[in-house]
Amino acid sequence: MTAVTGRVAAAERGETRIADRVVAKIAAQAAKEAVDDPPPDGASPRATVTVHRDAARVRVSLELGYPGDIGRQCGAVRSRVAQQVKALAGMEVPEVAVQVERLYPATSAAQGRIR
Repeated sequence: MTAVTGRVAAAERGETRIADRVVAKIAAQAAKEAVDDPPPDGASPRATVTVHRDAARVRVSLELGYPGDIGRQCGAVRSRVAQQVKALAGMEVPEVAVQVERLYPATSAAQGRIR
């Protein structure tokens, strides 16, 4: 049996790269979780991501109910997306841009669930 000498530290053996599309899926799911009352027949949130080293810039497109506090909901989406990308991908998120694609009547969403 021979002794192992000259071990290489884990950080020096290689690196782990997470594809942009994986980070985008994490961001889209986080946005979906953050929306208060998602449209029953609407599209799920979509995200695009630009990764540079250990930082991800995220753009999320989604639909929101109206009337409602759009600013608060967008803030909740930004916060949740940044938190989840950091937790699951280990990346800093200096920017989350939220684009509201469509507003739908919140009352019709509630009626759609009653049926």
